[in-house]
Amino acid sequence: MVDAHKPAAAGVFYPAERETLSRTVRDLLDAASRVGTRVARASAIVVPHGAYGAAGAVAAAGWARVAPQTARVRRVVLLGPAHHMPFAGVAAPFADEFATPLGVVTVDRIAIEKARRLPQLLVSDEPHEQEPSIEVQLPFVQTILPEASIVPLIVGEVTDDEGTAVVEALWDEQTVVVVSTDLSRYYDAATASRLDDATARAIEALEPAAIGEDQACGHAALRAVLNAARGRGLRASRLEVRHAGAASGLLPRHVADGDADEVFGFGAFVLG
Repeated sequence: MVDAHKPAAAGVFYPAERETLSRTVRDLLDAASRVGTRVARASAIVVPHGAYGAAGAVAAAGWARVAPQTARVRRVVLLGPAHHMPFAGVAAPFADEFATPLGVVTVDRIAIEKARRLPQLLVSDEPHEQEPSIEVQLPFVQTILPEASIVPLIVGEVTDDEGTAVVEALWDEQTVVVVSTDLSRYYDAATASRLDDATARAIEALEPAAIGEDQACGHAALRAVLNAARGRGLRASRLEVRHAGAASGLLPRHVADGDADEVFGFGAFVLG
């Protein structure tokens, strides 16, 4: 019997109705595809996991760079932060599939088993249960790469070396790596702009040590991927950085109930 991870963010971060979700994702990708980039091949992307109304266009800017590579990509390694459950290590699921209103995506269990030689990689469904950071990326995977499998990883407390080792163990020529992270959170707009510009410059320079916890909720995953990218001689390009106010109505109320001057930063980057 196949064990499927049930969606927890549908109807909150993205539409719960299948046709509406499909149309929303395709519209976002169509709009994003009109913006070009000098990077011909997307080996990895950094995209936000905010609600589609606030962050969907930014996320689509990254995913649109992956869209031309359907023939190459057979696996998507998705790395997101642990918002609800603190733990040490990197958590892969026991679940064999992840479900959204668009259907199910197969988890690459063979890849996970191969990476289990690393002591920091644990297998547990618990960190995944209510975590939206991986889930909000799945409709993009299902739309762009319908034949691809996924390796969904929740990144807890790890050293840079531990995180990088996990990424390296899973990153091959048929894999695209996705870091799901928002940027600064709950700062006023001026402070957020300064922090997010510094983060963007650190990503472009492949300088992971310059990115702190206050600059990205997925900072551990981001630092790990930047370390691995530097070792591969990749280059990073900024696609888009923008903000949404916590009181704007664009963010879910359970994560956005602050003052009007509190904003979330969303950024998209491509590494190739």
